[in-house]
Amino acid sequence: MGGIAAIAREAGHKVTGCDAGVYPPMSTQLESQGIDLIEGYAPEQIGLNPDVFVVGNVVSRGNPLMEEILNRNLPYISGPQWLAENVLRDKWVLAVAGTHGKTSTSSMLAWILEDAGMKPGFLIGGIPQNFGISARLGSDSPFFVIEADEYDTAFFDKRSKFVHYRPRTAILNNLEFDHADIFADLATIEQQFHQFVRIIPSNGLIVANGRDESLQRVLAKGCWTPVETVGTAAGWQTDARNDGGVAVSFGGESQGILQWELLGEHNRMNALAALAAARHAGVPVSSGMAALAQFKNVKRRMEVRGVVNGVTVYDDFAHHPTAIHTTLQGLRDKVKGARIIAVLEPRSNTMKMGTWKDSLAGSLAAADQVFCYTANLGWNAAEALQSLGAKAASHDNLEQLIAAIAAAARAGDHVLIMSNGGFGGIHEKLLKALAATAAA
Repeated sequence: MGGIAAIAREAGHKVTGCDAGVYPPMSTQLESQGIDLIEGYAPEQIGLNPDVFVVGNVVSRGNPLMEEILNRNLPYISGPQWLAENVLRDKWVLAVAGTHGKTSTSSMLAWILEDAGMKPGFLIGGIPQNFGISARLGSDSPFFVIEADEYDTAFFDKRSKFVHYRPRTAILNNLEFDHADIFADLATIEQQFHQFVRIIPSNGLIVANGRDESLQRVLAKGCWTPVETVGTAAGWQTDARNDGGVAVSFGGESQGILQWELLGEHNRMNALAALAAARHAGVPVSSGMAALAQFKNVKRRMEVRGVVNGVTVYDDFAHHPTAIHTTLQGLRDKVKGARIIAVLEPRSNTMKMGTWKDSLAGSLAAADQVFCYTANLGWNAAEALQSLGAKAASHDNLEQLIAAIAAAARAGDHVLIMSNGGFGGIHEKLLKALAATAAA
């Protein structure tokens, strides 16, 4: 919604917004763009007298401002529908869908097009460091890159957001069960992805993870669009080399060597998908790899927040067991035998419901020490992490958690903090605590 606000502002509209507990980097982005942000949902905000209220899916019935809008029969629309009608209608939309990697892959794709001089518009659920913003209109370009989320659109539109976007090029990164608060099972999500596939034109392209069984089932339901696979011998493949480079091939033919800074097999798969989608839009693979060599990833994706007395503190958005595992494994490949301290806030709705509690310990196994923040959980985290033994600890008090991490950390350690929220500003607080511990 912050990205949509930025696009609306760039398009010449006066934009204000409201939310509860907004945190960086989105709050600072909105401030820098002169978009006034009001804390909370007071019904008096109708006094702003806007032409339309653009409603995000965090808003539900009972929200005081939404109730006032409904009672007064004021005009409202969902964010995805507003975007579709006002921005995407005449664009070549390149949409990135999947349970994991949407933000990183969208950022890679947008940067490849940018480096090729195509100046795309984009809407991404994070802030790519190559751009410094999460969204822009791209009014002079026919291309628009969008992170295509399967979560529902709004309380009045329960379709997945991505059905509004009507892409010509679509990436299907992977598909696992998630969002247990709105989806009953994996089959329900697969049906939403099938609806997405149904709207991609026959002169378009689907770039699909060829290793993913769920996506294979989705495409088997019906597909009217050419498909290129990622991670298969017949499609796009990578091979990590000893010199740090990544050999890229398509259909068994070498496309060159990618030299870049990102870690892990998951990011290599993301890169392949971005290269394939960019190629469909007219960017040669060699140009795409040259762009990725300059790619700086997204804020909150393995972002180093600071180094204090030899302890490196990272911020990452991982909040699903698969993402936690792949993020930890990527860091392990980088730091080899150094100690990794994993700090997790199970904050997503699915995590809070306990859907993934039985998978949590396994996803954290690569860490040398694990700290879990248990405030507001409806299940016993200590019990779920019991198989990790003495290396796992749980805390429901943030200050006590920070103190425990600072006491455990020593020079050479890598502290990986994972949450899909602000986590109470833990990163800066931990850096200060580490400095204070060293000084003492």
